[in-house]
Amino acid sequence: MKSALILAKRARQAEESPVGCVIVHDGKVIARGYNLRQSRQDVTLHAEMTAIRKACRRLGSWRLEDCDLYVTLEPCYMCSGAIIQARMRHVYFGASDPKAGAIVSKNHLFDLDHNHHVEYTGGILEEPCRTELTEFFRELRSKKKARP
Repeated sequence: MKSALILAKRARQAEESPVGCVIVHDGKVIARGYNLRQSRQDVTLHAEMTAIRKACRRLGSWRLEDCDLYVTLEPCYMCSGAIIQARMRHVYFGASDPKAGAIVSKNHLFDLDHNHHVEYTGGILEEPCRTELTEFFRELRSKKKARP
């Protein structure tokens, strides 16, 4: 999760929502991603989606069955769906997302009956993950107020 948090900070420096993600296979990080939605104007460029694409290329397969995903924010519906479809083993997330989280906050997508069951654990380094997000959005609101 510390690697994902470093990526979240990189996203924040790029003026993106500070969410970072890493995918681990056989104990090694095989893919990294952070939010690029704003800078690239592509709604699908969440940290998880970027990392999933890279992991699929790295392994030469869309099946990521023996992979674990670490992300600083609870995945949304889009990312959770991709995680299920990729047949990932386990998702570890930092902060829950009361506005859009699809694992424990707004819904329990991983607990529904699907062709594949994804294990999950939340609250990993929750405080630094949440702080990164709250500070980013506080700064963003301040900048908007300061504009004429």
